[in-house]
Amino acid sequence: MTYQRSILIGASEDRLARLIAERMEPGADKQRIDDRIWDLFGEEWAIVFTDLAGFSRKVEAFGIIHFLQTIFESERLLVPVLDENDGILLKIEGDSMLVIFRNPLKALKAVAGMQKVCSEYNQGRSEAEQVLLCAGVGYGRVLRIGDSDVFGFEVNAASKLGEDTAGAGEVLVTQGVVDAIPASTGYRFAELEAPPAAVGKAYRFLYD
Repeated sequence: MTYQRSILIGASEDRLARLIAERMEPGADKQRIDDRIWDLFGEEWAIVFTDLAGFSRKVEAFGIIHFLQTIFESERLLVPVLDENDGILLKIEGDSMLVIFRNPLKALKAVAGMQKVCSEYNQGRSEAEQVLLCAGVGYGRVLRIGDSDVFGFEVNAASKLGEDTAGAGEVLVTQGVVDAIPASTGYRFAELEAPPAAVGKAYRFLYD
């Protein structure tokens, strides 16, 4: 099964690489090639980037072993919440996770659930031991390459919101997420007065 899965991912990456190489040739019909790439790999997904607030400061103050302990503990706490809400964990890089969801409602339910788990875990713990989660969420058409990576505006925006903008306990979302959530859900959002550049309108998810 593992061998078959690696072939499938490799095939997607190989097909994309060949199309990109064709696109770079002199006189290439770039629009036609772009259409082929989107036909092959274009899908609608909710994209979630998570990050741990104040991590660099904690590494400097408490050392690399404490850094690793916090990462392992955060994964133990958060991965079950992702599984419960049908999230697909694509990457873990340092203290950040990249997760995709078919359903944007489940993405928001998951990030709210992760924040709840962290809040409960932090009760009675020192600042050094707390897991302080930030999250950014996007939703829209992206290029999904097997189970290895995703690319697109919503990916970049979710990364910017989750890793660079959100503070501890915050969940920031793109316009694409807000547009995809029916008013009947009762989910509430507050527009950011100064969203980061290249993201467009962005909102704070009022998950409480």
